[in-house]
Amino acid sequence: MARVLVPLAQGCEELEAVTITDLLTRAGVTVVTAGLDENPVKASRGVTLLPDTTLDDVNADEFDMVVLPGGLPGADYLDADPRIHAILKQLHQQGKYTAAICAAPKVLAGAGLLDGRQATSYPGVLDGMNLPQVAVMSDAVISDDKVITSRGPGTAMDFALELIEQLKGREIRNEVERGLCR
Repeated sequence: MARVLVPLAQGCEELEAVTITDLLTRAGVTVVTAGLDENPVKASRGVTLLPDTTLDDVNADEFDMVVLPGGLPGADYLDADPRIHAILKQLHQQGKYTAAICAAPKVLAGAGLLDGRQATSYPGVLDGMNLPQVAVMSDAVISDDKVITSRGPGTAMDFALELIEQLKGREIRNEVERGLCR
């Protein structure tokens, strides 16, 4: 069974975090949410999220994918955490998936995972950085090899469906999508 790690930082975008977790779970993926510390996570719009565990208590080798929700200042906290960069690099080196939405693709860029790739993010995030080695696009979702990026809260469902397709195949994606009445 596929396993996905979703790190949750204070100020993350709750719509993205919950949509990713919900849709992956509907697809039969085991999702583990991990806070950067032991505290409940107060998301960007004031919703309190209770992570399953802490980042210190996860073993990155047990996951097939890591997905970073965006939102500010959540993405900034993820980017400033060396454990996140280490996990991203480790999974990437193992040929596993890394994914980020909204402001969080800047964390992938900071870890060097967007070099030579196409990527998207919330308007102004990636294109506001000096990243000449990254083809910044305006697509809703971009999957470039095993690095997947998306624009923001409005693309969270499409992003989560793409994650499902990459992990479980088109048939499971279609099954989940039918259940959503899309």
